[in-house]
Amino acid sequence: MYRDIVDFASSTPAWLHTLAEVGTDAGLFLFAALFVMAFLRAWRAPARDLALVMAGPVGIVLAYVLSEVIKIFVREDRPCRGVPTTIAACPPVTDWSFPSNHAVIAAGAAATLVLVWRALAWLVVPLAVVMAFSRVFVGVHYPHDVIVGFLLGAVLAPLFALLAVGAFTPAVRLVRTRLSPR
Repeated sequence: MYRDIVDFASSTPAWLHTLAEVGTDAGLFLFAALFVMAFLRAWRAPARDLALVMAGPVGIVLAYVLSEVIKIFVREDRPCRGVPTTIAACPPVTDWSFPSNHAVIAAGAAATLVLVWRALAWLVVPLAVVMAFSRVFVGVHYPHDVIVGFLLGAVLAPLFALLAVGAFTPAVRLVRTRLSPR
């Protein structure tokens, strides 16, 4: 399946190659902007809602860290090592393939954004899927790297955020108390 996707990708126009390479990182910036919007939206909401928005990025980072730990133990070579033509340059030899960190972050961001602002699901879920698929399309990940990374991010990031919200809520209440006029 990897080879079929990479062969197809090499037959697509150059503008699509650029979009696939740049789009993944641009999508991460869009997710960051959506978190800022969610923060502003939740500013006057109950403390737990704002705390959950603030815990979202923490959940994503924790899911990413776990994926890095998994990479250290699995140590799967990138598929681009054996394929002469890929869209993206192959990462360094010690940058392991399994699981895909981009997929973890994209799915984690989408899942936590849906958790804090359900109306964004129509935008963030397809964006995360496309961002994750692009890692196979450009030739730097196997499909199973992306699927497992996507599942890790989609499950663990919101779970970690929900676990962290208890620590964030009292801090939000304290800050609001200090900021409110006397």
